[in-house]
Amino acid sequence: MPAKPTKSFPKSTPPSDIGKSPAHLIDARILELADWRGEALSHLRSVIRKAHPSIVEEWKWNVPVWSSQGVICTGETYKKVVKLTFAKGASLADPDKLFNSSLEGNVRRAIDIAEGAELDSLALRALVLEAVALNHGKALG
Repeated sequence: MPAKPTKSFPKSTPPSDIGKSPAHLIDARILELADWRGEALSHLRSVIRKAHPSIVEEWKWNVPVWSSQGVICTGETYKKVVKLTFAKGASLADPDKLFNSSLEGNVRRAIDIAEGAELDSLALRALVLEAVALNHGKALG
């Protein structure tokens, strides 16, 4: 009888990282990338953190996570893209059409940023604010 396929799960936090703050772990991820992906993740992090004072950084699933009364988005890095996955992206208006990945799902949406790609920081800020408002169950003023 053939073996059942195993489901792959995200890597867990290495024992050496247990007890470190999320900010420290995100800083370390940015430094370990040491290329355009680290620069992109650092810039995206800055835009997200400055968008609203209620936003907190977390470290889950071995990736940076930004939350405000629930997950706003995660910041994953791959060889060819830095990916911001919005937990409730399908419920966000996205008038500037930032979402360009994971468009078929009913809940999440993502933005893939490739090397050299320009991302409108003001549009990202607006999208983050919309996600915060959705998590808070109201419009932010």
